[in-house]
Amino acid sequence: MEKKTNIFLPGLDNQIRFAKRRLELKGKKTLTLGTSSEEIAKIFANESEEKAELIVEDFTSLMNSRLLIGEIENINVRLMDFEVTDFEKDEFDVVYTQCGISNPRRKKIVKEVKRILKPAGIFCVGEVVSLQEELPQVILDIYDSSELEPLLATNIEDYYRERKFEVIEKKDLSFTLAEFYTKSLYELKKSVVNMEENEKSYYKKLINMISHEAKAFLNQGADEYIGFYSLMLKKL
Repeated sequence: MEKKTNIFLPGLDNQIRFAKRRLELKGKKTLTLGTSSEEIAKIFANESEEKAELIVEDFTSLMNSRLLIGEIENINVRLMDFEVTDFEKDEFDVVYTQCGISNPRRKKIVKEVKRILKPAGIFCVGEVVSLQEELPQVILDIYDSSELEPLLATNIEDYYRERKFEVIEKKDLSFTLAEFYTKSLYELKKSVVNMEENEKSYYKKLINMISHEAKAFLNQGADEYIGFYSLMLKKL
């Protein structure tokens, strides 16, 4: 049985297992985009036997990632804008992101991913998606507070085809969201108990956002409107 990994993102460990079964990683140069992706970078470094790159977009995430990576020498964690990276054209065999680009900046980020991918390189992307075209206000509020701009599930393949990617496979991982949000509330409650008052004040906006999003999904029927899809794409 495949070992379960502790990936605390929408899609949980299902997306990386989906990717691993379809990728030959040995000797491949990999890049992972996004906060809380340290375990993914570890898998890529181990499987590829090459230095794995991981980039995040804020200083707190950078410090947390470096702490979690520790002394592992074949993972390079850097602070970088996903839209404008420091990497060379055609540098990577694989670029991976799990819920890292479902926002208003998607178009520019995808353009940059395509630039740094080698010809026929693989882009494995996990996206929050809208399952219905007409959305109630509670869902629009979640999108707004979380700075999300999900694609419509039925349009996601066409979106990437229009940007000259071949869709190799698509996987519906919406079933993981209930577990993800349940874990979110549990971890949030544990964290708040251990926080100092000044920390609670500093993280108040984030705490409220996670709590609102999780409760809406679990208790207000948001699961009828919000899903999560993973796609395996090849650069044409």
